[in-house]
Amino acid sequence: MNQNNKVKVLFVCMGNICRSPTAHGVFQHLVNTEGLADQIEIDSAGTHAYHVGESPDQRAQQTASRHGVDLSYIRARKINREDFAHYDYILAMDEDNLYDLQTICPPQYQSRLHLFLEFASDTSERVVPDPYYGGNRGFEHVFKLVDTAAKGLLDSIKQQW
Repeated sequence: MNQNNKVKVLFVCMGNICRSPTAHGVFQHLVNTEGLADQIEIDSAGTHAYHVGESPDQRAQQTASRHGVDLSYIRARKINREDFAHYDYILAMDEDNLYDLQTICPPQYQSRLHLFLEFASDTSERVVPDPYYGGNRGFEHVFKLVDTAAKGLLDSIKQQW
């Protein structure tokens, strides 16, 4: 564990307005519900700077809200070099973003990079699909995948830390 005894988790997708903020919000909600907010730090970022400073996509916010999760406090940002040293878990939503992270991540931090759905035990899917160009059903599917993976991630963190 790092120096201040917090486990630090960063969720990453391309623009940081759909998938990674949904994962951020769902995991934060779960961590808060479990009373672990003082032990786990959570953030999200994008591999590209398309939407820096913007709120999550309205469809992502509406879907999360229907499930009792607030995303309104999250603002898009681009991952930076310091993030690799800072976070214990850097979780990509798909292979393209994982590849982008692997390309810029210093060698000593490569082991911190994972696909987020590696933590979802009850799905055969490996990636969280990008719902941006689809309809509301895509955002609902993303929410369900993220919710499953978030629970698996928290179980893994509890066991490891």
